[in-house]
Amino acid sequence: MSESFKRMNPNILITGTPGTVKEKGLHEGFDQEFQSYILDDDKVVDELEDIVSKGGNIVDYHSCDLFPERWFDLVLVLRTDITILYDRLEKRGYPQKKITENIDCEIFQVILEEAKESYANEIVIELQSNTIQDMESNASRIEQWVYNFKTQKNKH
Repeated sequence: MSESFKRMNPNILITGTPGTVKEKGLHEGFDQEFQSYILDDDKVVDELEDIVSKGGNIVDYHSCDLFPERWFDLVLVLRTDITILYDRLEKRGYPQKKITENIDCEIFQVILEEAKESYANEIVIELQSNTIQDMESNASRIEQWVYNFKTQKNKH
């Protein structure tokens, strides 16, 4: 029986161009050029394994290919207009090189393609995240999906 069938509550991965984990030491150091921590993928996966196996988790991460496919019941890829994305990253104080890399990732749909290559197409959903209205609509869609997931589990 797959892990998904054992879980009563779904695991959801929310990913997309930029959103680390320094509190638990799950990194290999700090990248001065990009002004961010370099995650140790193995440490991250090990840290989350027991938590995720129980279900009912939302994992928010800027990428998706490091997580095992069995972990997630839904993968949401947030997309943003590049002008809005640029302004958001600039307001966060990101270095220009990091902004450019993230804009390029969004233009070339890097995260969306990564999600489609890493997970079953039927669980990968692309959502726009440009406005407050988009975010509210996305939250409603997710709530409905979780409700449907739980309803289906209760029927089995």
